[in-house]
Amino acid sequence: MAELSESDQTYSGFFYGTLMEPQVFYSVCYNDRSPPKEIKAMHTFAPAVLHGYCRRRVRGADYPGMVADADHCVFGMVVTGLTTANLAKLDYFEGSQYDRRPVQPNLLTTVGNEKGEGNVEGEQVDTHSYIFLAKDDLEPREWDFAEFKRDKLQSWTRAGYVFEDCEPGNVASVSAAV
Repeated sequence: MAELSESDQTYSGFFYGTLMEPQVFYSVCYNDRSPPKEIKAMHTFAPAVLHGYCRRRVRGADYPGMVADADHCVFGMVVTGLTTANLAKLDYFEGSQYDRRPVQPNLLTTVGNEKGEGNVEGEQVDTHSYIFLAKDDLEPREWDFAEFKRDKLQSWTRAGYVFEDCEPGNVASVSAAV
């Protein structure tokens, strides 16, 4: 068996906001909302739930932040096949409002309704997610993925949009090595 070099190694991430939508993920990681099938085949998107966190709207933004909260859980996607280049783009996209940290979501074998009723949890996986650092900047209202897709997705997937407000050198921090 051939040994993996660092450049061949892949990672996973738990995404709970705009990046749950493959078109946004591909726009961030490949600057193309619909890359060739060979690129798409490198990644899987699996529904999952992360206990001990809540997801709220960031004040004045289209995207959410996730913070620790023992009484809540967050629906999201575990995306596999991330490269170090993908992680660098994701850190840049998330910016200094977030810290990439280890988390352990449960993959869903059955997805219920938007309130999580009917979810059937399966395997717990070790991955990373972006934790929002400024809890006071979150609205009390839950961020709504269906609302985002209906009202904002088209603008978020136009060429170049996802990086318009990003500042060089203002990337997400990383609390633990991947």
